[in-house]
Amino acid sequence: MSEQESKNTAGLLMVVSAPSGAGKTSVCRRVMERDPDIHFSVSVTTRAPRPGELEGRDYHFVSQKTFREMIDRGEFVEWVENYGNFYGTSKTMMDAFLERGVDLLLDIEPRGAGEIKKRYPRAVFVFILPPSLSELRERLAKRGEPEDVLKRRLDASLGEIKEALWYDYIVVNEKLEEAVERFRAIYLAEKSRRERCTGTIELFLMNSSKVQKPSFRRKPESISD
Repeated sequence: MSEQESKNTAGLLMVVSAPSGAGKTSVCRRVMERDPDIHFSVSVTTRAPRPGELEGRDYHFVSQKTFREMIDRGEFVEWVENYGNFYGTSKTMMDAFLERGVDLLLDIEPRGAGEIKKRYPRAVFVFILPPSLSELRERLAKRGEPEDVLKRRLDASLGEIKEALWYDYIVVNEKLEEAVERFRAIYLAEKSRRERCTGTIELFLMNSSKVQKPSFRRKPESISD
């Protein structure tokens, strides 16, 4: 991509949501492995890191005091509280990537996604669904959580699924590989939308005037002896 074309093309923001247990994390990781141009937008959270999670890769882990100070300074484009923990998206960090033409994948819940939609109308919203509620319950049950926690998560999942009605795309994660390819198809199609390619079109039109037109000379008539 040329320097001028890059200036005319902002990064694509893809917002993905799903109920707990739908396999969203697995889908997103596979998509980013196959499309290295997509970068993960790392959120800020007050919860403790889970086994295998790394600072700056999975989340930016901060104290509740620090998080509240960030709220007061207006640093978040959206933030929510879940089960006593806070999660938020830094507007400064996200805008810095998008302005450089970097494509971002943002993993947030529907409440936060609604706030993103208000501020970033050109963002693309994808909701990942499990194949059925019974399958969702089975996946959540495998986590070994108490029955009351399981019921709470299922109730919350139903509320989130209702929000899927306003998303741009729905991906059903019955078979992981198929879900990954569907997500990638959405990404590739959105990258080719006409309104996202105006910079490229303008370059063609601007350069067309610089292209020399071939000159045609009349073939000289043959002279008879």
